[in-house]
Amino acid sequence: MRAHAMNDNSMTRRTAMIAGAGAAFATLGLTGTARAAVRSVAPAATLTPEQQAGQRIIYSYSGTAVPQAIFDAITAGRAAGVIFFGDNISSLNQINSVCEDLKAANRSSPVTAPLLLMTDQEGGQVRRLPGGPTMSEKQIGQSSDPLSAASDAGDVAGQLLASVGMNVNLAPVLDVYRTAGDFEDQYGRSYSKDPAVCGQLGSAFITAQQAYKVAAAAKHFPGLGSATASQNTDSKPVTLTASASTLRSVDEAPYTPAISAGVKLVMLSWATYPALDPDFPAGLSSTIIQNELRGRLGFKGVTITDSLTANGLSNFGTTAQRAVSAAKAGMDLLLVCGESPTNGKNALTGLANALRNGQLSQTTFDAARNRVTSLRTSLA
Repeated sequence: MRAHAMNDNSMTRRTAMIAGAGAAFATLGLTGTARAAVRSVAPAATLTPEQQAGQRIIYSYSGTAVPQAIFDAITAGRAAGVIFFGDNISSLNQINSVCEDLKAANRSSPVTAPLLLMTDQEGGQVRRLPGGPTMSEKQIGQSSDPLSAASDAGDVAGQLLASVGMNVNLAPVLDVYRTAGDFEDQYGRSYSKDPAVCGQLGSAFITAQQAYKVAAAAKHFPGLGSATASQNTDSKPVTLTASASTLRSVDEAPYTPAISAGVKLVMLSWATYPALDPDFPAGLSSTIIQNELRGRLGFKGVTITDSLTANGLSNFGTTAQRAVSAAKAGMDLLLVCGESPTNGKNALTGLANALRNGQLSQTTFDAARNRVTSLRTSLA
């Protein structure tokens, strides 16, 4: 979700992030085909460990054609959803057709809650789909009427994603940048140096977008605003040395209004914050997830990782091992990029085996899976 490279075929999440803005979007039906009926949450006893694990996995793939492996995972009840990058999208009509095909496959799944079909449509330079929001967060923050501009951006993003059949936008960024040209500022991905402004504008974006039943994911908790231009967790491990008081009064501050606005998801960062937890990156830290985000800030929604394939996790084992560590720490949804379904399958196998052998608690696993399923059904 971070880096500067323009190549959408790159194997990391962040280096696929910056996409050129396309032509103005065409008008497509907001609802697409009729939605499948949604059943209640399936009890764990009726699902295999692989199916239970799959309800927490977001897959990725390369190119415009969905691999059969993803269709197979969906129909087998082993997928919660799919993330789309720039190289998956050739036009709005094309990706709308892809979304409808994936939804059709999901109707054969033993778990019929809607799939989570997501992308990054932050605005400015960071857009996967052709269309808006054309203004970056920084441009919104510097505009003559920032609150209206933020609301308008959320409206445009929500309408656009809904029109092609997507229901999650991995936005807005709530990072509070520190200096011109730093990690978030270099691409205009931060509203302001003022946490109150970031919280206010992010909340306006969230409220407007979620009116279209397109869930927002605020990111990257507890914050990447202090990262320098070269501190990219897609590329390498990153440690941010902000004090606990600064993290809480500056970096975490925008999340309080976002949570009050009903943000559906929060994405954790892969940076390590020694002031809060010297041993684990945020997305693998039960201290940061449970004590800071859920405990101190009271977030009750769905937590989502950044990509488990990021090089910032190079000290934390295989994709399967990272998946287990993230789940154990308190992450609900596991984003598995690298644009290969094999990566998602590896994460699923790791989770299923850990559930089967008792390394992961069934009760805790069910609670996470139920939060994800509740999110999915709320978007129907």
